[in-house]
Amino acid sequence: MSTPTTFSTPTPDTKPVRVRMAPSPTGSPHVGLVRTALFNWAFARHHGGTFVFRIEDTDTARNTQESYDGLLDLFGWLGLDWDEGPGVGGPYGPYRQSERGDLYRDALARLTEAGYTYPCYCTNDEVVARHQASGSKRQGYDRFCRTLTPEQVDAFEAEGRAAVTRFTMPDGPIVFDDLVRGQVKFDSRDVPDYALARANGDPLYPLVNPVDDALMEITHVLRGEDLLSSTPRQIPLYAALAEVGIGSGAPAFGHLPYVMGQGNKKLSKRDPEADALGYRRSGFIPEGLLNYLALLGWSISGDRDIFSLEEMVEAFDIKDVNPNPARFDLKKADAINTSQMRLLPLQEISHRVLPFLKEAGVVSDPVSDADAQLLELAMPLIAERINKLAEAPDMLGFLFVDESDFVLDEADAAKLLDEAGLEVVQAAYDAVEPLEAWSTDMIQAALQRALVEERGLKPRVAFGAVRVAVTGRRISPPLFESMELLGRERSLSRLQNALG
Repeated sequence: MSTPTTFSTPTPDTKPVRVRMAPSPTGSPHVGLVRTALFNWAFARHHGGTFVFRIEDTDTARNTQESYDGLLDLFGWLGLDWDEGPGVGGPYGPYRQSERGDLYRDALARLTEAGYTYPCYCTNDEVVARHQASGSKRQGYDRFCRTLTPEQVDAFEAEGRAAVTRFTMPDGPIVFDDLVRGQVKFDSRDVPDYALARANGDPLYPLVNPVDDALMEITHVLRGEDLLSSTPRQIPLYAALAEVGIGSGAPAFGHLPYVMGQGNKKLSKRDPEADALGYRRSGFIPEGLLNYLALLGWSISGDRDIFSLEEMVEAFDIKDVNPNPARFDLKKADAINTSQMRLLPLQEISHRVLPFLKEAGVVSDPVSDADAQLLELAMPLIAERINKLAEAPDMLGFLFVDESDFVLDEADAAKLLDEAGLEVVQAAYDAVEPLEAWSTDMIQAALQRALVEERGLKPRVAFGAVRVAVTGRRISPPLFESMELLGRERSLSRLQNALG
């Protein structure tokens, strides 16, 4: 048996691009997963290739239906559409590993028949004891069972031991060209013979992942740097699979930089900013989140941060990915999202805000004609003021709430509706109550004259107390327009109620 140790890299010019995203349905999706999916998707779209979405769900103890549904929902919301996978199908299905067991068992049988594997009867304690006895500092399995005699095998089996199946790593260096990092070299002596299947015959992840790639004809694997150490294990396995008629060898690999959190530590699932679904709940738009994640290791140009997915696809080159760690900056993510929101037409912002308004009970579901009409008038007032869609309920709630349910924000009221503030509210009431026409211009003129010109107050001081009395909060849509939409009766009533 011979296994090559230096591997050529397929290019988009020589083979149609096929990339894959293969998440596990365990827990909440990480933003690093989304960044990896985005780079794969952009790479496939740039080269006119195929983006495969498959589910690695062999870990039955941790997989959940909720997580699986969340993955599909997340990527659907992001717009990272897949060409093959769940809900779409394709020629290489099924696309869930839990449904591909026969394929893995067949691959394992072929590898075993060709001499690429061997049974291992060792316990972990025995391996550790041998390392300690020899003084070896190498980690992992020591290849003890590679050269078992038939008598040793019989003795182990007589003890009732079951054997895991290990892959025989080749000797010599393993060299490959990483699409992000250039040439990478490993010594196979540092890569232990690893298990492909449990003692009960169930295939393990180190087998099923390469088998899927081989059978699905994946040409390029773009994945996180944390998986770089597994690459020298997998490359010889791809070659072995090709030798037994499964696939055509190893795909090209590109290992993407770590996403770092605070304190120069890798962003972990426990970090709040790592929760990809949380950004949707907080009101990020897909364009904003994807735009920011694209900047974690790549840029469209040195002086430009805001761009569309279409522009990213046009410009994306995996060779431009920076191998250095990328730091996640929540403030910058917020700023990018705000910039992307400003690019949306008013009608589109209104459409996207609606689910948040419904969930908060601001508008009815389905929306009544009266609420729809009021929302159409109110949205222009906040479209340029909100930075996330989830801010809309607080900004607009005062317009839709029943008067019996209207309340003032306690902190804002305590700060602005003190004795001086209530004097301002009284002056405001006296100024607008006589108005014959209830319009933005008339309200503004009356309040400007009574509070700024006659009392000499600065606008921020003059209108802050009135804003809290009328809207319930210090932060709201423009005051005069809000009072017009609220109407004379409700505006005057709220000013009176604030006065006690």
